[in-house]
Amino acid sequence: METISALETTVLAATVAPRHRALILTALTLGGFAIGTSEFSAMGLMPEMVKSFGVSEPQVGHIISMYALGVVVGAPLLAILGGRLPRRALLLLLMGFYALGNLASASAPDYLSMMLARFVAGLPHGAYFGVAALAAVAISKPEERGKAVSLVMFGLTIATLIGNPIATWMGQTIGWRWAFVMVSSVAVATVALIAAFMPRDKVEAPKHPLEELRAFNRLPVWQALAIGAVGFSGLFCVFSYLAPTMMQVTQVSAKWIPLGLAGFGLGGVIGNFLGGWLFDRLRFRAVPAILLGAAAMLLLFPLAAGSLWTLLPITIAVGMMGALGPVLQTHLMDVAGEAQTLAAASHHAAFNAANALGPWLGGMAISAGWGWTSTGYVGAITALLGMLIYAWAATTLRRPKLEICEAC
Repeated sequence: METISALETTVLAATVAPRHRALILTALTLGGFAIGTSEFSAMGLMPEMVKSFGVSEPQVGHIISMYALGVVVGAPLLAILGGRLPRRALLLLLMGFYALGNLASASAPDYLSMMLARFVAGLPHGAYFGVAALAAVAISKPEERGKAVSLVMFGLTIATLIGNPIATWMGQTIGWRWAFVMVSSVAVATVALIAAFMPRDKVEAPKHPLEELRAFNRLPVWQALAIGAVGFSGLFCVFSYLAPTMMQVTQVSAKWIPLGLAGFGLGGVIGNFLGGWLFDRLRFRAVPAILLGAAAMLLLFPLAAGSLWTLLPITIAVGMMGALGPVLQTHLMDVAGEAQTLAAASHHAAFNAANALGPWLGGMAISAGWGWTSTGYVGAITALLGMLIYAWAATTLRRPKLEICEAC
């Protein structure tokens, strides 16, 4: 798969009119909105799923983890298998498959079938974002790569602000299954917009999968993925159990849960654009600032959970940890060499490894009797572990013989 050079992005950016570029980015963002709404909806719908399937909250957490596992498996697999297709065709196929996966989730008759449906729905997630990010960068100026990636990720973050509260409200009023029907509808709309506005692109000469994997198998790539998988899991540790925490610790009624989710969403929106801005100025050095701030906010979460008026601001602050997304996504494009699509897709596999790791660690702490707010302390530890991986990665990047992109 091709490397997007500064020359290529300059040429493409000059040939795509600003209005046409905006329409393409809107289509890509809408797909991110569908994915974000589906990915996090089970967290807000946890009380309804507990009642529907007759399982515990940690067991519903396993449903979240199964989706994340689907992303981890599907991202590299579909990125390699789809390498022979033009970006436009691949995006259409991935979004169409995503619509079907969420219809399967909506119709799952029992807990085990829901686990399988969420795994299937997660398969195209990472590959979509990877290809969409590369498409956005290709039509943007080289100095605005971070901004372009953050615009693609904007759909994911706006989903936590608007999509997930709507899905939670739908689950509380007309049934949780309709939330996944809504996601399928948005995915179908995305297919229509991409088909209408994204121009047909040429098929690049494909590399053999082993060549792609050899290009991908570089230490800086694995280090960046490890930072996302470990460091970002703290957000999911808290976010996954926010609904029962609000009901059991904050002691508010279920009607307040959408507001708590919206707090995470608002923080995610702010963090997304902050991350793009930070990368364009600090590059990879933006990572420690984000992780240290996140660790501090996660440590404050247990203290703030007792009152709704302190809980809401801290959810916004923890949600700003989303700034890590565009930073690592763009950094991977710099260090991945000839395996950019695979690396970009694997970025979302890493973040969904965090989405699996966070609920699992949080569920273990809760099941051990440490209380609902223990998720904040667990999350802070993972953020600090991410800092240690960053320190290792920064040392690696300073090695003079390491072949990396000059933009790093």
